[in-house]
Amino acid sequence: MLLAIDIGNTHTVVGVFDGKRLSADWRMASLAHRTEDENWLTIRSFCSEGGIDVGSLTGVGISSVVPDLTGIFEGMARKHLNVDPVTVGAHLDLGIKVLYADPAAVGADRLCNAVAGYAKYGGPLVIIDFGTATTFDVVSKAGEYLGGVITLGLESTAAELHRRTAKLPKIELRFPEEIIGRDTTSSMQAGVMYGALDALEGTIRRIRLELGTPARVIATGGLAKVVAPLAPVIEKVEPVLVLEGIQMIWEKNRPDEERARPRTDPVEDRSY
Repeated sequence: MLLAIDIGNTHTVVGVFDGKRLSADWRMASLAHRTEDENWLTIRSFCSEGGIDVGSLTGVGISSVVPDLTGIFEGMARKHLNVDPVTVGAHLDLGIKVLYADPAAVGADRLCNAVAGYAKYGGPLVIIDFGTATTFDVVSKAGEYLGGVITLGLESTAAELHRRTAKLPKIELRFPEEIIGRDTTSSMQAGVMYGALDALEGTIRRIRLELGTPARVIATGGLAKVVAPLAPVIEKVEPVLVLEGIQMIWEKNRPDEERARPRTDPVEDRSY
């Protein structure tokens, strides 16, 4: 049983894999002030509600784009599960080649998306991740991570409009019925949502032109299901692609069982 942890700038997604099957997943806020113990209590509560015995967790895989939180979750794994986590990075055996100018600069979530996306769909492939930032990651037919595009995410765009202006309100991220807004809220929604949609289609067109081939396009991230119905270019939504990538990378890089440390303080007997 693997505990997969995807640490993002806004949310941390936690999943439990039984072999290659994702048994359950949950979402929590990414908060720098939470301690190892507090994060563990939250995860243990998730597992309890899902009927998962934390004593059955024998591995931990971590994808993080928040350096301040990486060490906290690594320490949590060692303290409460007594295992050395596999933290995703370009230095690991990913099963794909990373052709970025500086492979170490590629976000762990982008590597996970590329690994899982290529395993499921082959290449050439473009993976769009709708997170705090919207990223486009490109994988070649030969399984090479070529790089991609990074732009401001939908939530970030809406938040910046609200923060930088005196009278523009916070808005719900949904498509209005008409492009011509009849009030401030619908005008903002039209600008943020349809603007992002048109930018998405234009970016994919340029990527395909540069590749010289009609690459497949899949999407992931919290807002993928909102955008995809109005974006015919998106062929499939994969909500837990990063978690699946963590599982695949962990499988290739997990510590040998002979080196696994025996538990001296069983997690199922802990009380707080």
